Amino acid sequence: MIEIDGSYGEGGGALLRISAALSAITGRSIKVTNIRVRRPKPGLMPQHLTTLLSMAQLCQACHDGLRLGSTEIIFQPQEIVGGDYEVDIGTAGSVTLALQCLMIPAAFASTPVNLTLKGGTDVPWSPPVDYFIKVTLPILKSLGYESPAHLIQRGHYPRGGGVLKVEINPINKIKPFKLIDLEFDKIKGISHAVKLPRHVAERQAKKAAETLHENDLIADIEIQNSNRALGAGSGIVLWTEGKYRIGASALGKPGKRAELVGEEAAQELLYHLSRNAALDRYMGDQIIPYMALAGNSQVKTAELTQHTCTNIHVAEILTGKKFQVEGELGGSAIITVD
Repeated sequence: MIEIDGSYGEGGGALLRISAALSAITGRSIKVTNIRVRRPKPGLMPQHLTTLLSMAQLCQACHDGLRLGSTEIIFQPQEIVGGDYEVDIGTAGSVTLALQCLMIPAAFASTPVNLTLKGGTDVPWSPPVDYFIKVTLPILKSLGYESPAHLIQRGHYPRGGGVLKVEINPINKIKPFKLIDLEFDKIKGISHAVKLPRHVAERQAKKAAETLHENDLIADIEIQNSNRALGAGSGIVLWTEGKYRIGASALGKPGKRAELVGEEAAQELLYHLSRNAALDRYMGDQIIPYMALAGNSQVKTAELTQHTCTNIHVAEILTGKKFQVEGELGGSAIITVD
């Protein structure tokens, strides 16, 4: 059994999610200790517990310590089994963070895995659902990973209630890949407002487009306005289309002007573009497990984050692969795996 120190790096939920995902694929049992011990509320929170219980169901794992507040778990995976799974994270827990964990092993089931996830689709500190659909999935598709996704209902903080359906089709392996210098043809976006006036989404989009135009860039931004949600909320996601995709996003909140939301997303995209990297800082984190599974791969990320370093640490422990990083925290970096 492999023991992993859950306080390594930023010591958050990302380490736990990647550990469980790679444990499921490799079949190697793990013991994770010191889970979130430096956080104000240490141990497993509801969203972590739900994700791990869903993972245990997916790979028929034996486990111990999967309860609220637990700072130590044992996870012993068996066979990854396809089928229909419902993952109810509750309130506004992030569905995309749960997917970062579940999607990694799900593609290695012998039959398709159909996930229905309920919770937060557009919430702070996690990738918005439009980023997941328009950036994450196309990049994974270029690696041979087929996973159609359908947004049924958005869920904003604090009420959540979002619904996302994802179908993950089996693959035999992930081929080695190389994603280095950014190449793109155009910029697109989605600006949404739910249970709010349409002009909120329009103002977000207008300001984002104006900010990009000031930098000689044209953006085609779709407006989405709906009352299909439990609570009100807004946000915008921008992305490049072409050989590679990078993305940026911002969320609205009470008292925050729609123009500021649009400008924040545009400025973040400009920041990523300035680094001339095939991956933005978020995909730089998410790609690490897939690099370890593929082997002999190389990427350039717009920003090397602590999350990226943590994911590399876990991937090396569980897969035996060795990573090399050229770059410093906070700067662009080239990451290579043997």
